[in-house]
Amino acid sequence: MVVGFEKAVSATKSVVTSAKKAPTTLSSNRVINFARGDPTMYESYWRQMGEKCTIVISGHNLMSYFSNAGHFCWFLMPELDRAIRRLHCVVGNAVVDDDRYIVVGNGSTQLFQAVLYALSSSYDPDTEPLSVVAAAPFYSSYPEETDFLRSGLYKWAGDAYSFDKDGAYIEVVTSPNNPDGAIREAVVNRDGGKLIHDLAYYWPQYTPITGKADNDIMLFTFSKATGHAGSRIGWAIVKDIEVATKMVKFMELSSIGVSKESQLRAAKILEVISDDCQNSAPDKEENFFEYGQRLMSDRWEKLREVVKRNGVFSLPKYPQDYCNFIGKYTDPSPAFAWLKSKDGLNCDNLLRELKIVTRGGTNFGVDSNYTRISMLSPDEDFNLLLEKLSAIKGTIINGNN
Repeated sequence: MVVGFEKAVSATKSVVTSAKKAPTTLSSNRVINFARGDPTMYESYWRQMGEKCTIVISGHNLMSYFSNAGHFCWFLMPELDRAIRRLHCVVGNAVVDDDRYIVVGNGSTQLFQAVLYALSSSYDPDTEPLSVVAAAPFYSSYPEETDFLRSGLYKWAGDAYSFDKDGAYIEVVTSPNNPDGAIREAVVNRDGGKLIHDLAYYWPQYTPITGKADNDIMLFTFSKATGHAGSRIGWAIVKDIEVATKMVKFMELSSIGVSKESQLRAAKILEVISDDCQNSAPDKEENFFEYGQRLMSDRWEKLREVVKRNGVFSLPKYPQDYCNFIGKYTDPSPAFAWLKSKDGLNCDNLLRELKIVTRGGTNFGVDSNYTRISMLSPDEDFNLLLEKLSAIKGTIINGNN
């Protein structure tokens, strides 16, 4: 074990030494951050849309706390409710019948906290906190988000694959999964369990839409659906009115609702997308999801070619499937690349020596020979990433001679 560790350290030092000796350029000296999932690659699409998504809000508009005082989710704007339901119907990725309840939140992060509260608050407070699990590799923020408030109602309990505790629990199912893009189902499958389905990436640009998701609690986010992360809009589709009502209570006490301005902006953009998707004119331009799917597919093709050439890393392989929305078989193009070092080296550290900042595998509950790279950056940064990765092959060969 020690010998293997020393070998890995020696190999890493060789890579670093060789990298420092290599001729440098202005671009090779620049640090690029691919640790964040900031979806700025969509900016060029929305810029070309011009004024189609513009809304005008006068000074006297939207002054009340209430959007619909008679509705269970009294801060949800009716325009956003309609736009969300319409888009899911157009894309075909979730059931949004009238007996489904929509709760809007300040991004899906707040909704995740609201769901944890809603599912755990009905349990006996004198018992130990409810266990929250997810199958590794799991989204790196789940542990911190779960334990941040130090709630007595629930606590993070780690990897669902190794969870063997009797009694009630909550399992978070992320599909497609962040970080590895895999299509996921529940792992624990025992009596007393409650499921939260995080479907942030179940959109046509990331994965084939094979059917309408119909889970008890489904979380979506405006940021990954359209790229508008700064608006801080997320929504949950919930079957049980009692759970939905408890979520609303959490939102009421934590932020007294959600910005109406952000909701109206989101509603407008979602309506524009739906209009474009339903446009049957012969001279129509590609809609947002077609654009996103083409761009993501192109990026993945380029990344796979670079990784294949350098021989240092590997990437997951995903099965092709029929996408009901696109109308043909498509390859998954996840929002993140789950990169693995073939030699067992610390993948995150290796890339940082080349001034590529990523999020290492240990953050996701797995080994350090994995790291997550965002595929959602601007073109300039993505092209620089490919340039830096292309240079690694020669660096490692020289370093190990």
